Amino acid sequence: MELWQEGGAATRWLSYALTFALAAVLSAVLTPRVRRAAIRFGIVDRPDGRLKNHREPIPYLGGLAICLSFLLTVALTFSFGEEVLGLLLAGSIVVILGLIDDLGQLGPWTKLSGQLMAILVLIKSGIYIKLTFLPEPLAIALSVLWLVGITNAFNLIDIMDGLSAGTAMVAALVLAVVSDLNAGVVSATLLVAIAGSCLGFLKYNFEPARIFMGDTGSMFLGLLLGALAMSNSYTERNPIAALAPALILGVPIFDMLFVMVIRRLRGLPIMLGSPDHVALRLRKWRWSTRQTVVASYVATAALGGAAITMTLVSLRGALIVLGAVSAAALVVGILLKRIDMSL
Repeated sequence: MELWQEGGAATRWLSYALTFALAAVLSAVLTPRVRRAAIRFGIVDRPDGRLKNHREPIPYLGGLAICLSFLLTVALTFSFGEEVLGLLLAGSIVVILGLIDDLGQLGPWTKLSGQLMAILVLIKSGIYIKLTFLPEPLAIALSVLWLVGITNAFNLIDIMDGLSAGTAMVAALVLAVVSDLNAGVVSATLLVAIAGSCLGFLKYNFEPARIFMGDTGSMFLGLLLGALAMSNSYTERNPIAALAPALILGVPIFDMLFVMVIRRLRGLPIMLGSPDHVALRLRKWRWSTRQTVVASYVATAALGGAAITMTLVSLRGALIVLGAVSAAALVVGILLKRIDMSL
């Protein structure tokens, strides 16, 4: 790692490419093995005719393959500092939490308590929002809210073949670009390792999925991406760019907020599962699963481009970008709300 940091841009990007490839290969090798183990022990997701409409039981625990390939790649890539160790420990906590939930059933408050423990580890490791215009207590409180939100947002969008893993992959690559622009070689390397792990898994998770990631994978990806998004510097040219991470992770954030609003309007408990997600509404609009998933990837890349633009322009330019994205989100939300999901 030290050599990579001392090298030029070509050396860094070569190291990123090798890290990405290693993670992808490890994930592609490990995923079918995890799949066979899940089938052997009967760890499968069975269709219920309401939210789970796959034709036959699908093995899950694919998140273990993502996590293990990421950990092996990181272990072979560079030495560990305090923040990296904190990140790995926090990620391990949510993986164990997700595994218990996948094998049995954790209540929402138990799951939230475990997530908060993982977030505490991150904060103790110095991983939290650091903005000069925010007092530290407020920054830590916002960090907790952000991490809880992102962790559960990726969990919520894991409802369609390839959706959560592919969105995480694209978002990780965008965040890696931002990290590299800010000389954050360690963060960028971790992010390309995440992206590669997702790509190897997608070989088996893209439609038709042969394995699901489960809560083990979705919470792991959400926590790591949320934490690494906070580790970048965004506000060198304008303070509005502090919102750039929300744009980069805008697809799961939008879905989470949209579902919360819709359920509130329908008088349903926010924690109750219901077919109100953006992806399911697009399917109702006669989009295919692949069209819906690829559209989410494209939207993530576009939002990532807008976020990077915000960090590079003046305050006025950043406000224009933010206003355009907000207006587009409002229009999309209105159109999606009009889709009748009762039929």
